[in-house]
Amino acid sequence: MSRKCKYGLVKDPAHATMPSRQLSKLLGISKSAINDCRSGNCICEPVTTTHPATTPVLTGKADVRPDGGEFIDVQTEQPVTDWAHIFQRFNLDPAEFAIVNDTVRCATWQQSKALEDGSRDVVNLYSYRAQFTRKRAEDRVDLPALYAAAKTATPQPLQNGSDRATIVVWADPQIGKTGSRGGTKELIERSTIIRQKLDALLAEREPDQIMIADAGDGIEGFESGGNPMFTNDLSLSAQLDTYGTELFEYINLAHYHAPVTVAAVPSNHAAWRNSKQQLGRPGDDLGLFMHKQVARVTAATKMAVNWVSPTEYDESVAVDFYGTKVGLVHGNQFGPGQAVAWWQRQAFGAQAVASSDVLVFGHYHSFSAAVAGRNPVNGRQRYCLGAPTLDNGSDWFRQTQGRDSDPGVLVFDVTPEGFDLASLTIITA
Repeated sequence: MSRKCKYGLVKDPAHATMPSRQLSKLLGISKSAINDCRSGNCICEPVTTTHPATTPVLTGKADVRPDGGEFIDVQTEQPVTDWAHIFQRFNLDPAEFAIVNDTVRCATWQQSKALEDGSRDVVNLYSYRAQFTRKRAEDRVDLPALYAAAKTATPQPLQNGSDRATIVVWADPQIGKTGSRGGTKELIERSTIIRQKLDALLAEREPDQIMIADAGDGIEGFESGGNPMFTNDLSLSAQLDTYGTELFEYINLAHYHAPVTVAAVPSNHAAWRNSKQQLGRPGDDLGLFMHKQVARVTAATKMAVNWVSPTEYDESVAVDFYGTKVGLVHGNQFGPGQAVAWWQRQAFGAQAVASSDVLVFGHYHSFSAAVAGRNPVNGRQRYCLGAPTLDNGSDWFRQTQGRDSDPGVLVFDVTPEGFDLASLTIITA
């Protein structure tokens, strides 16, 4: 153990030449002690040792299940008023879970704790047991990006008087998915370039009205097969927020040029389901849920936007748009190449799209076009259009079916005479 001199003042340079007898009287120290100190045989005392403080070892366990879980004997040094740090301790996202309040149980006790000066103190420790549940999508989403984007809402559009209206088909972005074309960053970059080109096209065409036709699969989700829990780069709440923001950006752009109609349908990636098991009704679709959130924003900012979606138990919708009936369905209702056959059968069930002049669908991530006879109501030739995807690459479909197309947005016009074939174009990045 190290020691320090008890009579350190004896060695002060100012006292170096002072006789021991005189210094003894000055300092009140015996002459013999001064002589011992000067000769190196001084009287010393031990140096005080600082002891590191100890922190109680906190233990606990989290039992996590698909629908929630339970915290078991989770110890803390302070009462728990906010459970976020408890979820984070077990690498769980606090935004994804909620404590079931009436299941919380707490015990407390006192424990000795070592302090830095070597003494000990008594501290209070707490132990918690509580169940937690996985939040539903409507509970999780806080839409920060959507409401930030809403601050740039465009003013009321002017009527152009051009005798044409434009349909913009927004299909299968599957936000949150990663693939051969990248992840969310690359998708947003691609979507931004496409919107810039769409802006120029709308300025050139000057349509009287614009329809945004959302063909579905706006998010990738986590129940779509494969391994999305390992390959997705966004949580479910972030997927919904980004989807709502991207949807608003397209609506906001279109609204600058003309009044907007937005049509949407349920889809397989956005469906409320557990693995392959469909839960609830078609109307419980998470994509349709996000359309309701964006609709609230456009209403609050007084934008000229009209919203159309299927009835609660239906999966397709038809919009009488500028004198042409446009049908919309996601496409998972039929197999590859079976769209026209499926459309024909809709007449027997009196489905919404049965009398449409144009049927638009997504799901297959590649552009296609076919004629489908004539509409007996008006004698017009019918067209069936498959929209290209906006996503980061459907590698499984390319590898199994051998088909792929550049990501983009399908655009076409209708006039008082009906579908304008010459106007059909695909905007790519």
